[in-house]
Amino acid sequence: MNCIVSKLRNAALIGVATIALAVPAHAADVVRAAKAVGSQWVFIPLDVGVEKGIFAKYGIDVEISTMTGEARLQQALTAGSLDIGIAGSSGAALSVKGAPTVAIAAFLNEPRNFSVVVLADSPIKTVADLKGKSLSGATNGGLPEWLVKHLGVTQGWGPDAVKSISVGSPDASLSAMRTRQVDGMMTATATGLTLESQGIGRIVTQMGSYAMNFHTALVFARKGFIEEKPDATKRFLQGLFATIAYMKANKEATSEIATKVLRLSPEIASRVYDIESPALSSDGHFEPEAVEAMKQSMVDMATLPEKPRDDQIITTKFVPVKF
Repeated sequence: MNCIVSKLRNAALIGVATIALAVPAHAADVVRAAKAVGSQWVFIPLDVGVEKGIFAKYGIDVEISTMTGEARLQQALTAGSLDIGIAGSSGAALSVKGAPTVAIAAFLNEPRNFSVVVLADSPIKTVADLKGKSLSGATNGGLPEWLVKHLGVTQGWGPDAVKSISVGSPDASLSAMRTRQVDGMMTATATGLTLESQGIGRIVTQMGSYAMNFHTALVFARKGFIEEKPDATKRFLQGLFATIAYMKANKEATSEIATKVLRLSPEIASRVYDIESPALSSDGHFEPEAVEAMKQSMVDMATLPEKPRDDQIITTKFVPVKF
């Protein structure tokens, strides 16, 4: 009798286990996330996190898009075709103007990802030689333009001593420089290093040291998304900053992905990693001094007439991120 009861009990347990295995796991939350541009090394945490399964560990399925600039990314967020975007901090001013977006984390601190690049045979050799010259950038009112103006301010020349000219894509900037329409370009450090390796261009200066207490890039989200899915927002950020931690501890694996995503040589990928990875935020927290500098940049660019309140452009609800 005991044998029969035992067999029945075992059969029941097997049946329960079979049913449990047959029940599908809860589907991961899909998050539509975008990079402002595809040429910046600092935006590859999205790619690394997906490829290494780090987002998946937090129940997040990231659909990655690449935009053609900060303005397009903010437009996509406003239109509801994106949930989250990583872009330059200048876009935070749009929240004050009514855009349904808010910065939910600091992503990149000092602007190590930007450099001033000139042609290899340019007479411009030092920063001092840039006074009175022109530099091309992607769009008017964006971070590259502010960096051009800020460079002049740091040298004591004033914000208009170096002229910023918007020409569009990095290819358009290079074309303008090669045809002598501009004297140089404010562009991605990775682009500058690649042009140096090809004998086409030369980096005059990297911009990291000119804005040490600054939030160069932020993680933006639609307000509707974080209101409807606060837990998914939290888990997305956990996956993102866990990825950054992985990247900082795994240079070789990170550089391998960078060579594929950005089409860089292994040597350039390695050099960009060394320059830019220290500026990636470890937990997304907002530094008060950096936030103030970011707000001042909006006034400098005449994007806003006065500094906004912190709660108009950022939320600290999700930071610092613990993972």
